[in-house]
Amino acid sequence: MPGTPAATKTPPDGNRWEELVTVALLGTARRTPSGVTAGRDAPTALLDSAAVETVRRRAGMQLGRAAARIEPAAEDARPALPSAAARRLTMLLADRPGAGSGGRRGTTPDLMELLPQWLATANRHGFAAPAQALPALLDAARGRTDIRPAVLAFAGPRALWLARLNADWRFALRAAPGGGAALPGPEEPERMRELWEEGLFAERVALLAAVRGRDAGAARDLLATTWASERAEDRLMFLDSLRTGLCAADEPFLEQALADRSRNVRSTAAELLSALPASALAGRMAERAGSCVAVDHTRGTPTIVVEAPHECDPGMERDGVVAKAPARRGERSWWLGQLVDAAPLGTWSRRLGGRTPEEIVALPVADDWRDELHAAWCRAAVRQRDPSWSRALLGTPAVPEAGGPGAMSLAERAKLLSTLGAAERAEWVAGFIAVHGLSEAFQLLGVCAVPWAGPLGRAVVDALNIARDAGSYPWSFSGVMGLAERCLDPAEAIRLEALTAVPDEPEHAAPGAGGYWAESFQRLLTTLRLRATIQTELTPP
Repeated sequence: MPGTPAATKTPPDGNRWEELVTVALLGTARRTPSGVTAGRDAPTALLDSAAVETVRRRAGMQLGRAAARIEPAAEDARPALPSAAARRLTMLLADRPGAGSGGRRGTTPDLMELLPQWLATANRHGFAAPAQALPALLDAARGRTDIRPAVLAFAGPRALWLARLNADWRFALRAAPGGGAALPGPEEPERMRELWEEGLFAERVALLAAVRGRDAGAARDLLATTWASERAEDRLMFLDSLRTGLCAADEPFLEQALADRSRNVRSTAAELLSALPASALAGRMAERAGSCVAVDHTRGTPTIVVEAPHECDPGMERDGVVAKAPARRGERSWWLGQLVDAAPLGTWSRRLGGRTPEEIVALPVADDWRDELHAAWCRAAVRQRDPSWSRALLGTPAVPEAGGPGAMSLAERAKLLSTLGAAERAEWVAGFIAVHGLSEAFQLLGVCAVPWAGPLGRAVVDALNIARDAGSYPWSFSGVMGLAERCLDPAEAIRLEALTAVPDEPEHAAPGAGGYWAESFQRLLTTLRLRATIQTELTPP
């Protein structure tokens, strides 16, 4: 009947828009859409429904039940970056290495290689990351594990907030203590106990590390509460956390771990105890090692004589000596090395006539035991962080074998250098380069403090200049050149200006080498100037 509203039916999903169009054509006096009450307000309700449906259709998705609103990210109270530094960060993150032909890099600096130093400086000044840069920062850290700690420190709490919303950035949660959640403090003993007993393994590791960092004894006591029930692989990881703040008070716990059913746990406990010179294990090792090494005064020159162990008894095994020797390694020399590198280095002055480390290392060693004995002393010097023994074993950098009387490889020399102060380390490496050039210096340069001290920087530039004058291709020195771009003091830039010109190529020089060298030095000069600019941009006003 005209003027009588038709019966209202709820349209099936997907037909809502068609229903609204039909009602608009017919008029609300003749038909009322579903969900709308007939009457004078029906036209307004129809338009409201059409507006909602229009938004829904444009969004391209079905309406759903409203979810809880996402909590906003925590505030970052650190000061904002200076505007110039923020623009520089955008440039560094946008840089992608070019695909040069034939390995030729040109004169353009590698901006991504400057990002780690930029981050370190920004973190040192305590700046907060710009919010708009966080996605690019997290993408960069996703592809480069070496910069993850610095990126997460700079990005702050907002990075963890974003990581919970994007699976590609979940690494940030794994890297953060407790998965990014706040760890309980000493004022929350119940929450701490609950997390330690019921938390995920990563959360427990993070908790133990955090407690160890502020109270070594509390961390050890926390570990002891569940030690007997932990899996062997977990005991090993937890025990490794005791390296932080290792002290004499840890000895009873570590002595107990020497009887652990896991060989790896026993070995780690023994290693930690051997780093405590006053421990009972160190004393036992000193007695064993001392009985194997003595000075023979009956020869024309006092000589060290060695009588290696003839067996690995149960006591030695309990104290961490591995009985089975590696392939192509004699058992007795294997056992001797383990005893010597676990004995306190102070043992040898008392055992060998009050001699200094330099005097002991200079003594001849009978029966070809010299390399084995000196290599064990090298390991002991690194483990016990003893600079006097490191100096003795390194010797002077000018010795013909370029290593000194105990350093058997570049890797060992680098480890010994790491026990010295930054200035002494740089001076030794500078002397090494002056005598032996750059061909073997890469690993040694890697342990030197950045920026390189003046003598070391000058030694590197001089050695590169010598290589250029010899007509060699610079590709042979690309690793050192890359280190120089990151580590050379920007103040050295003035010395490089003269080296950017194409030199006269000597006879028998590699064709075109001069042009490549000029290009490499130009890139080094440009990079140093850019690094100086970055430091200025990041200096707080």
